[in-house]
Amino acid sequence: LFPIARDNVNHLLTECGVAARRLARTTREIERKSLHLCGLLVPLLHQLLLEFGVAQGWCAALCWQITVTGWITDGLRVWGPPRVRDAAIWRAMPLREHEKAQLSGCCYFSLGCTIAITFFPPAISTASILFLVLGDMSAALIGVAFGGESVTIKLGREGKKSVEGSAAMFVVCFVVSCSLFARVSLCEYAAFFGALAATLTELYEPF
Repeated sequence: LFPIARDNVNHLLTECGVAARRLARTTREIERKSLHLCGLLVPLLHQLLLEFGVAQGWCAALCWQITVTGWITDGLRVWGPPRVRDAAIWRAMPLREHEKAQLSGCCYFSLGCTIAITFFPPAISTASILFLVLGDMSAALIGVAFGGESVTIKLGREGKKSVEGSAAMFVVCFVVSCSLFARVSLCEYAAFFGALAATLTELYEPF
């Protein structure tokens, strides 16, 4: 089934104008980023818990428990005893090469979500998590598929980011923000600066 699915994806990418030399890398990026869509469950479950009357403080406490557990588990994968580090379960994880010897991005994603939910109102934390999941995903996919094709300027600290990818993230974050706060007067101004801040943070990765 996987070869068939990849052929279908390659055909779709070709129809969308992705160059043949970029097909393999773009397909791998789609497979990897598709797992990141699971991050949408965080704001969804948060909103559902609030709808069912669960207190915000309890939601934050649950997030901290999950985050601490995740950090300990991933820490064992990296620094645990050899028997733990060599367990077959880790080989099934879609890790980037540099993540195999350090904590995975999931740890930092979890921590970021937990901090947002703990210290900010639900609407703001939801927007920030959607920025991270959908905005970052769009930047990566568009950057890999089309980056450098129209604009050859390279961005970011190491020149690995593209104008196309950053533009895609800005647009996605802006649309998400305007959609979430559509009932707020003049929301487009805050949406613009929020999307800009998210895009610049992804672009230069200050931490």
